[in-house]
Amino acid sequence: MPDHHALSTSRRHLVAALPAACLLGVFAPAAWAQADFPSRSLRVIVPQPPGGGFDFVARALGERLAKRLGQPVVVENRTGSGTLIGTDAAAKAAPDGYTLLTGSVSNMVLNMGLYKTLAYDSLRDFEPVGLAVSYSYTLIARADLPFKTLAEVVAHAKANPGKLTYASAGNGSGQHVLAAALWQLAGVEITHVPYRGAQAAYTDLLGGRVDMFFDLTPTTRAHIESGKVFPLAVSGAERNAMQPTVPTLNETGVARLDLESWFGFFAPRGTPPQALQRLRTELAAVIADPELREVFTKAGGKPMTISVEQTSAMLRRDVDRWTSLIRAANISLD
Repeated sequence: MPDHHALSTSRRHLVAALPAACLLGVFAPAAWAQADFPSRSLRVIVPQPPGGGFDFVARALGERLAKRLGQPVVVENRTGSGTLIGTDAAAKAAPDGYTLLTGSVSNMVLNMGLYKTLAYDSLRDFEPVGLAVSYSYTLIARADLPFKTLAEVVAHAKANPGKLTYASAGNGSGQHVLAAALWQLAGVEITHVPYRGAQAAYTDLLGGRVDMFFDLTPTTRAHIESGKVFPLAVSGAERNAMQPTVPTLNETGVARLDLESWFGFFAPRGTPPQALQRLRTELAAVIADPELREVFTKAGGKPMTISVEQTSAMLRRDVDRWTSLIRAANISLD
């Protein structure tokens, strides 16, 4: 006679074990895939055209990261609507570790204040992988501007509202937002002249048709050295080694303001922890490489050493701060 009690117990054990076995079947391939990461090429989305700061940093990091990962890292320039198209594409990409975004102040911070309805949320949709370098801006003036300090510019602007002009590479660009925030804090009205890109702005600045322009410090260097423009202030919290005699905005006494445009890699939220950890570990090694740090320094950048936790905190702080400044300056792109 069969032992019904034994059969019943056996069935109960079998049924209890089934969910665990099913779960094992579901998670084993995922765990194996993470352990094997990366097993194919990665892509880095750059939300700007080739040749600019985004592209330079992405290629410098991507080339070295590929060697450490043992897989190609392909830079993909996804342009359009400033930095919106590429950044949104990265936010919506499969969170599998094989798509990264080149993030900077413009797409991760400023856009959050410039657009009331933004297709992505930089705080919600991305995980930081690592920040590599930052660049300050320098406020430059046409060579024949009769005011040689920022304090003199502001004093004249207070007495003559709207008479002075400043260029930007377009509405909502870093050059525009930084300058607008400065004039707002200084309590002056200076007329904004947007251009389609920095090159067009330089043409009119050098030609004396616009008074001032805030641009990334490395780009301003050659123009300053040629004597065709002169510097009024740098936007960093500290003076720039490339222009050690130029005061910071804070040092001018005109306003309490600083901004550096940092660059690094971000991954879509939900990227598997093991893949994310591998990316962070290898990118940290790339960023710490003395040869790369020298490349960035020679290009006018300030190499960064900042933890993932510090990056997350800085991103949140910058978004809060600049959203407030952008709204106060009444700048909106939608």
